[in-house]
Amino acid sequence: MTRQQAWELLRRYNAEPFHLRHALTVEGVMRCFAEQRGYDPEFWGIVGLLHDIDFEQWPEQHCVKAPELLREGGADESIIHAVCSHGWAICVDIKPEHEMEKLLYAADELTGLIGAAALMRPSKSVQDMELKSLKKKYKDKKFAAGCSREVIERGAELCGLTLEELWQQTLDAMRSCEDSINRQMEEI
Repeated sequence: MTRQQAWELLRRYNAEPFHLRHALTVEGVMRCFAEQRGYDPEFWGIVGLLHDIDFEQWPEQHCVKAPELLREGGADESIIHAVCSHGWAICVDIKPEHEMEKLLYAADELTGLIGAAALMRPSKSVQDMELKSLKKKYKDKKFAAGCSREVIERGAELCGLTLEELWQQTLDAMRSCEDSINRQMEEI
């Protein structure tokens, strides 16, 4: 599956700008993580792009409806397993196994929290966000309450990272792809 095919498949089931921006953000973060770790950024990016394919239309069947949609769209089983594993212990029993799956599990919720924190900044950007600001938002359980701290913490543990390491790596990855995402969102 090419990136273009993945984008078209995502757009078949997702139209809301919020969901599209999140998909692009997770794609960018996963590409960055792959490059840093010596893996295929195309594959990791496609998984990140498609990870919430079913969420907009079938939120109550998240990671349960995804295999059907992905198979119909021509995704192979490695993509399907990776996409579904990010719902482990939340909505499915598919545990993340590969390093990529563990990072997706950890970064999905965290990108949402960081994105919400960025929107609170005058710049509306992660470019000038400092780690101490992120820590403060993270500790405030009322802030971005829908972003599960438990999942983020479990994800960091799965990845063998401290919370601070995960926060910094994800923030850096989001900085690296923010401009590209903004350009893509303008085209939608």
